[in-house]
Amino acid sequence: MALVVVDAENVRRSRWPNLPPAELVRRARAWASREGHDLLVVFDGAPPDDAPDLLGSRYADDTIVDLARTCDRPWWLVTSDRGLRERVGDAPDRIVGGGSFARTI
Repeated sequence: MALVVVDAENVRRSRWPNLPPAELVRRARAWASREGHDLLVVFDGAPPDDAPDLLGSRYADDTIVDLARTCDRPWWLVTSDRGLRERVGDAPDRIVGGGSFARTI
């Protein structure tokens, strides 16, 4: 299937009350496992725990844009951030809104 790249802070804050970081990770991992996708959750700053499917950076959006330039496989972007969507252009095979993803997982 696809690599699903999650803009963590955007998804976390798409619901009220906001999803705690660890809860987002737990739910996203379970969803990816059920659906057969690989997962990369990208946080601004340090991720909630150390695992290969989490990535922390000073600026998550910049990290995701860099990935868009180099990813050589089908991938989806999960975000509602219009600016980020514009920056990645048509690189992702699919874009899923943050709130929609939060409700799905």
